[in-house]
Amino acid sequence: MERYLASYIVEDLKKKIVLLTGPRQSGKTTLSKMLSDNYDYLNFDNPEHRLGLIERSWDRSRDLIIFDELHKFKNWKSWLKGIYDVEGVPPGIIVTGSAKLDTYRKVGDSLAGRFFQFRLHPFDLKEIKKMQGVDNVSDTLDRLLEVGGFPEPYLEGNSRFYNRWKRSHLDIILRQDMIELENIQHLTSIETLIQLLRQRVGSPVSYSSLSRDLQCSDKTVKRWLEILETMYVIFSIRPFHRNISRSLLKAPKYYFYDTGQVLGHNGVKLENLTACALLKEIHFLEDCFGEQLRLHYLKTKNNREIDFFVTRDDVPFMMVEVKWADGSLSRNFSLFEKYFPGVKKVQIVKELPREKTYPDGAEMRLAANWLADFSLK
Repeated sequence: MERYLASYIVEDLKKKIVLLTGPRQSGKTTLSKMLSDNYDYLNFDNPEHRLGLIERSWDRSRDLIIFDELHKFKNWKSWLKGIYDVEGVPPGIIVTGSAKLDTYRKVGDSLAGRFFQFRLHPFDLKEIKKMQGVDNVSDTLDRLLEVGGFPEPYLEGNSRFYNRWKRSHLDIILRQDMIELENIQHLTSIETLIQLLRQRVGSPVSYSSLSRDLQCSDKTVKRWLEILETMYVIFSIRPFHRNISRSLLKAPKYYFYDTGQVLGHNGVKLENLTACALLKEIHFLEDCFGEQLRLHYLKTKNNREIDFFVTRDDVPFMMVEVKWADGSLSRNFSLFEKYFPGVKKVQIVKELPREKTYPDGAEMRLAANWLADFSLK
């Protein structure tokens, strides 16, 4: 099953270093090894491979060299720049990591002009349909809601396996990756923070409220949230405001890359899954085509809200509202239409008797159908 980024990465490997990041166990190493039958692979976590990295000894007759978890290597950026500047490509060089590599580009000389970056997400309905040609997208959506989109539990397909996988997956991130990359002294508090966020998906998060619950400062809470974003555990979206600085000050919402982490009713899980699908499409268009898109939400002072708001080149593009079983169009569309005339309006509903459109262009679509075929192009 060829992943959605494969052909774009193969093309770029002929010209640049490729940095491939994304959540742990989203399939980065598997994808890298599928790009060529003739590769050499070195993982920084393997002591023997680590020596090979230090000695710069690998098989240069191969078509592709894969450096896995290289960001754990001290001064990795300067080291990689030296390899590229002296030896160039071929062979193609792909560097993978389960942390945001742009965060760890701070040490040494710049890699500017020497790399292209890709962000690999777990499976979503759109990718699964393209890979497997599924006929019943509704069943596939149910499966994603139950076990998430990470390849191993999704392909296994049962909740008992997923619940055990979910526990070990988070433990590895917190007790291995995070400790190696960050000076963490309050791991128990971060675990508590994750539990609090699991209950607040889809709601604006107050830093002061979290700080009271965790008995620490706002600054500490913000730092912990940044770390969890860096490790691809969560991602944030902020309310749209034409004045970007004002938007950054307003309360963000946080979603999990693993929808199964969400605690709450089915509608919240569907909202999280939709957030993941939208962010994945945005990252795809940014990384593969250089487009500029942003994911926000809309909210007024009197709490009128639209779940998701997408901009292209800072121009309003699409509003998306998510419902589980509400067959009536949200009145909030007409409210925000005054501010963003002509913008696309879509309400997706899990349990919907029939799809329909309205004179003002608004659409009501079955969630499974829309998530399987939507595009932000």
